[in-house]
Amino acid sequence: MRISDFQLKDIVNVTDGKKLGRLTDIELNSGTGAISALIIEQSGKKFGLFGKEEEIVIPWINIVKIGGDVILVRHGEKTTVKDER
Repeated sequence: MRISDFQLKDIVNVTDGKKLGRLTDIELNSGTGAISALIIEQSGKKFGLFGKEEEIVIPWINIVKIGGDVILVRHGEKTTVKDER
């Protein structure tokens, strides 16, 4: 799969169902050549008029599923310990 294939997909946070933005880059593990993270430019600012676009780094372990049109990720999820008594 090429990076251009990833750039065409919507990136959605499974925690809240919101679209995070668009893929701008990927981080590669220099030893293995495997993808280690996705770099996403947050949507919301238009043409950089209000400053630099914010970036989100999504580690590979937080990618839930890569589908035909969408990449599902976990971002900003607060983990809670379930008390099972």
